[in-house]
This record gives sequence, C-alpha cells and structure tokens, in this order.
Amino acid sequence: AMDGAPPPSSPSGLSAYVAVSQLLGLTLLGTTGAWLGRYRGGVAWHSPLQFNAHPLCMVLGMVFLQGDALLVYRVFRHEAKRSTKALHAMLHGLALVIALVGIIAVFESHRAKGIPDMYSLHSWCGMATFVLYLLQWFLGCGFFLFPGASFSLRGWYKPQHIFFGITLFILSITSCLLGITEMLLFNISDSYSHFVPEGILANTLGVLLVAFGLVVGYVLTREEWKRPPLAEELALSMDFKTLTEGESPGGGS
Repeated sequence: AMDGAPPPSSPSGLSAYVAVSQLLGLTLLGTTGAWLGRYRGGVAWHSPLQFNAHPLCMVLGMVFLQGDALLVYRVFRHEAKRSTKALHAMLHGLALVIALVGIIAVFESHRAKGIPDMYSLHSWCGMATFVLYLLQWFLGCGFFLFPGASFSLRGWYKPQHIFFGITLFILSITSCLLGITEMLLFNISDSYSHFVPEGILANTLGVLLVAFGLVVGYVLTREEWKRPPLAEELALSMDFKTLTEGESPGGGS
C-alpha cells in the first residue's frame, strides 16, 4: 500500500466471527474452571486433585489454543508471512506442551490411585489425537517453517497439512466430549440422570466445546476469508521455486 493509504480492512463479518470464537473459548475455559473448582475440589499437583489438571490442560491446549493457532492465518491477514507462520507454530507448540502436562497429570494420578491406564475409548482417542498432533507439528515445521523442502514438495504437502489440521481439531473436541462423559459417569453415575447441577454444568461445557468448534470451523472454511498472498510473498515464492526446482519464472529450465 502507498504511504498515507488506509490500512486494508478485514472481510465483512470475519472480525465478528473471530470475536465470537474468542468469547466462546474464554467461556469454555471459565466453565471448566468452575466445574473443577465447585464440584471436583479444584486443581493441585502431587495430591488427590492432580487428575483435575488433565481436563483443564486439555481444554486449554488441545481446544482453545489449537483453535486460535488455526485462526492465525485469518486474523493476521496483512502481516509478513514468516511472522504469521512463526506465531502459528508457536501456538501449536504451546498447546502441545500444555497437553503434555495434562497427560502426565492423568498418568501420575492413576498410578497413585491404582487405576489402570489406556483402557477406555476416551484414552484411545485422546492419545491417538495427541500423537498425531505432535507428528503434524513436526512435519509442519519441517516443511514450512525451516528451509529445505522443495517448492513441489511443499505444494504437495500443504493440502494434507490443512486437512489433518482441521481433522485433529475435530478429534480433540470429540476426545474432550468423551472425557466429560466418562468423568461424569465415574463421579455422579447415580445422580446424573436426575439433572443435578454438576451434570448440567458439565453438559453446558460440552455444548460450548461444540459451539467453539463450529465457529472456528466456519471461519476456516469460508473461501473469501482465506488470507490473500501479499505481492512480495508471490515474488519470494517464485524465487524459491526457481532455486529449489531449477526453473525460471517463465517455467523454463
């Protein structure tokens, strides 16, 4: 843009949907904290309450931060691509670290209480999602953040990266829903069917998780809200292709 020109604006409706997603995300975090604090005794490490760090970390890392990492390319539409990539990778990396803390919490809690590990559908889906998410992060950094991958290889992998990014976000929310149900059945199975306050609050958390996922998914799949390439990015992309594929800008060798 020329000096003095107004900064480019976001497409109509994008800012509103992003704001709604953040409101939902903060609300689901608050609801998780309220559930654990009011009905499960709170969170404390190396104590009988250590398990409660697991749902809190998973909602924060594998849902809220992962969702925000996916939205980076829609929100920061006119910033340098390199900076946007770095922020995208950093948020995903932070989500992984927080989720790892949650996984350690549940394994240590089970060991202390003599509870077996990895037998439930929730644990199978959750662990598979975490391992695939970690693999996705390493591959994304290798292909897009660090130099080395050729232009054609990046072009081949990009659709896979996008598909699995959205798929893992869906799997993360699904695993959380399974975990909420499992936790309720373990703790209030006798009274859950009587619409007790804890059950209603936990069900509300599940609805918020679905709503957050739907809003983030809607933003990600609106074609007109995709980040447009900047002019200098197109030039750099062509230069990168020339260097890695041995082609001239016109396609010759």
